[in-house]
Amino acid sequence: MGSSQRNFKNFLLTGRPGAGKTSVIEAVAREFGDLAGGFTTREIRERGIRKGFSVAALDGTSAVLAHEDFAEPLRVGKYGVDVPAFERIALPALRDAMSRKRIVLMDEIGKMELASSHFCDLVREALDSPLIVVATVMEKPHRFADEIKRRGDVETLEVTIGNRSALPGKISEIIRRELESGARQ
Repeated sequence: MGSSQRNFKNFLLTGRPGAGKTSVIEAVAREFGDLAGGFTTREIRERGIRKGFSVAALDGTSAVLAHEDFAEPLRVGKYGVDVPAFERIALPALRDAMSRKRIVLMDEIGKMELASSHFCDLVREALDSPLIVVATVMEKPHRFADEIKRRGDVETLEVTIGNRSALPGKISEIIRRELESGARQ
């Protein structure tokens, strides 16, 4: 975390694939239980080879987001992306988190997910809300991702193999302080 004295309630995690971004989000979800809502994404592997990605709400509902066998018109690399499947899982999970929780978790704000304009709208709404947001965001340049990384109310943290074990505790500590200060207001 930077040496800045600013208080942030929106955290965007970036980093190389495999650095542990999803693990950080999942650790925060475990730490705060029913106070947190949202979704995660995971690789789909067959015999050790990545074949696609799934999306899962924290309540356990899930769908295949993208797969190399999908003939979807939207393609990201070798993967066909099923935007309606993503929206069926992620959008209700985010709406529920924004209406009933104190912490919104999003894994990930990436090229596949950003194909949904409804998702982009909910990301902005969550960041603008009084809720705490912890999200992973694509590292590569992208108009929307770059826009939210530049926000003054966002702290962007790089997840690395070296810091991924300590990061959930640091983020959780900041969230606990934010929740306590919000309870006193």
